[in-house]
Amino acid sequence: MSVKRIVITGAPGTGKTSIIKTLETSGFYCFHEFIRSMTLDAKNEMHPDNVGTNPIAFVSDSKKFNLQLLEGRQKQYEAAEDQNEALFFYDRGMPDVIAYMDYFDQTYGEDFFNVCKKHSYDAVFLLPPWKSIYVQDNERLETFAQATEIHEHLKHTYTALGYDVKEVPFGTVPQRIAFITNHVN
Repeated sequence: MSVKRIVITGAPGTGKTSIIKTLETSGFYCFHEFIRSMTLDAKNEMHPDNVGTNPIAFVSDSKKFNLQLLEGRQKQYEAAEDQNEALFFYDRGMPDVIAYMDYFDQTYGEDFFNVCKKHSYDAVFLLPPWKSIYVQDNERLETFAQATEIHEHLKHTYTALGYDVKEVPFGTVPQRIAFITNHVN
């Protein structure tokens, strides 16, 4: 069966998870972001005074952390082949790993790009930073200003990989989902 893979991405605190959860309760097959559990694990290994930003910046082996992220997202991508569905939504895609590594000025090899090029998505929807809904918490460690910078890195990375990135306008969750599903259909 031919499948269609749709990425919903954006900086932290832009409403991705709310959209994914609502799509899922509406009957769509969705793959969830799993970095929050990785963040909690990384934070538990650190002294609390050293935790001040995204875990990619403070884990002891950032390349290993990013490889785990990339591999996890690749497994989600490949898991779609085992499902009897035609449409899949992903809370973040593999290129997000590269965007964050660029944001944190971390080096990586062509292997990261090769994985992203080999596993392409059919559409990418980018949620812009939205100050009125932005909240920092125990796993969302970035400031709103940092989230805005990450947004630019995400847009740049997906565009550099050849995607036509569609920016989702502000609105209620149903309005944003309507925007996404209208473009998918």
